[in-house]
This record gives sequence, structure tokens and C-alpha cells, in this order.
Amino acid sequence: MTSAEVTRRRVMGFGLGALAGLPAGCSGDSGPVRRLRLATGPEGGPYNAFGQALARAVAASGHRIEIVPVSTAASVDNLRKLDEGSVELALAMADVAEDAVLGREPFLRPAAATALARVYVNYTHLLVPADGPVNSVTDLAGRPVAAGAAGSGVQVVAERVLRAAGLGGAPATAPAPVPVPASAADERQLGLAASVTALRERSVDALFWSGGVPTPALADLARELTLRFLPLDAHVGPLRDRYGPVYTAVTLPAGVYGLTEPVGTIGVGNYLLARADVPQGVARDLLQVVFDRWRDLLREVTAGARLEPRFAISTGEVRLHPGAVAYYRSVYG
Repeated sequence: MTSAEVTRRRVMGFGLGALAGLPAGCSGDSGPVRRLRLATGPEGGPYNAFGQALARAVAASGHRIEIVPVSTAASVDNLRKLDEGSVELALAMADVAEDAVLGREPFLRPAAATALARVYVNYTHLLVPADGPVNSVTDLAGRPVAAGAAGSGVQVVAERVLRAAGLGGAPATAPAPVPVPASAADERQLGLAASVTALRERSVDALFWSGGVPTPALADLARELTLRFLPLDAHVGPLRDRYGPVYTAVTLPAGVYGLTEPVGTIGVGNYLLARADVPQGVARDLLQVVFDRWRDLLREVTAGARLEPRFAISTGEVRLHPGAVAYYRSVYG
């Protein structure tokens, strides 16, 4: 049985109990407008683009919901904000979301978060100048690497890949000072725009990114600079063994970024999350908008992606919000 099938059965079983507690006619279409703050990511990034598109779609839907996108450092930061209650909704990578609800590093205790949907898959990019000295992950030993902004999901997956390759230093969350092995890569905490600039100027030898395909900033860079995308699919197995099935094998297709052949890499889902105290009817109405307008929501984020209920309910260790259960049961019948 696949993990998706296991999750689907869990959803349907949980849904029977959850629906029994739903008041008749529960909906966000009566009463005052419900204002929901959505933790996204840095301005200009894919999470922020998704959040802005969702806000527009909800505003045009007629539901009495207002989405207010909040710019953040992305996944880790978003889960912390959701847990503390400064936002009601958040976007986060699946590995970070599972760390949060299980209370794993960098989270000190289990975070209060439920899932509305798995909305799309991030592709892990590791790119280097084609005329540079790096031809494999192991060549990054001792070299400067743009490894994602502090508090981002990119930083989490970059650290894990480097550790799996024997090149990891101390986690970014470790108390300083911590000795860094000479064999470790020199991880620089840089957001996407700063990472692109650093690679263009050759102040780093490699760039990690986790996002949709193509990511516009990387597509622009590929038109300026001949790039090599390093395969990472060999690390999927070790990562799954240690962290579970949040990591999958995916492929950067030929044609994007000027690639002449596919490159295997690591896929990580992205979750739309909510606090459990978001009303069930509001969560259900919000998902109706997400599924009605998914093409608009994903257009600026990742090409060729689809959003379907059987995909969306695969949220692993992050339990579904009762309002999400109600929505998916209405879809499955």
C-alpha cells in the first residue's frame, strides 16, 4: 500500500468522526468577514507569489474571508509564527512541517499546526558554473555554498544533503562556537536573490534552491551563465531512511534552464497549513477556492503542476484540519 493510500484511508476514517461534530450549514458565507493572516515567504519568492494569488482569488470568490499575506523568511519562520498564533495560515515545506509537529530540531517542542492541503512539489536545485571546479556534491568540501536563507526550508534540505554526503558542519541552530570540520562545505545563509548574485560574482561555488520548475530567477541566471545542475537523486534513499517519506525522487526535465538531458533530484512537498482553531466552515470554503482556482495559484510558482484531492491529502505526519476532512469527504462522496 502506498503512503498516499494509507493517508487517504486515515483521512476517510478520521473524517467520519470529524463530520459528526460539524454543525449543520457551517460555512464562512454568513456573519462578519473572517480575516486570516497567511505566512508566506520573502517578497518576490514563490510562497509570496502563491499567497498574493490566493488573496486575490479569495477576494473574488464571494466567501466572507480575507487573506492577508505576511512576508517572512519562509518555512521554519512560518511554522513558528503559526505556533505562536501571530498568523492563522502558513505555507511550509513538508520536511519542516513534520519536524515542527514532531518537535524535532530546530523546533524545541511539537508545534500546533494542521494541514489543509499538499499543494505542489518543490524541486531541489544544486547548481554550479559549468566552467567551475565542482562536478559532484563531494567536490563542495571546503568550498563556499549558498545554502538558503536563515529560517527557510532551503536551508534545512541543503544541510541534510551536505550531511548525507559527509560535508555537513554543525546545524545552523547549534549554539556557537562549534568547530567546523575542514571537510565541511562553507555554508552561507543567503536568500535566493543574494544567492544568484553570489554565484554570478563567483563569491560562492554552488547554489542550493528548493522551488518550482522553472524558478524564474534561476532561468534568468541560466541565460547569462552556463550552468551545471548536479544530480541529487542518490541522496533520496538515505534522507528517506532518516527523515521518512517526505523526500521523493523527481526529475528536472530536459529543456528547462537549458538542460540537454534530465537531472534526477530530490522532491519535497509544500503544505498549506492552518491553526486548529480556524473555523471548520472557513477552512472548507478556503479549500473550495484553492481547488477552483489552482491553475491561477500555481501559474507563478511551478509549471505543469496539477492539484487534485488524492494528491492534496498526502500530508504525512501533519494531520488534516477537520474542515479539510469535511471538504475532501465532499469531493470523494
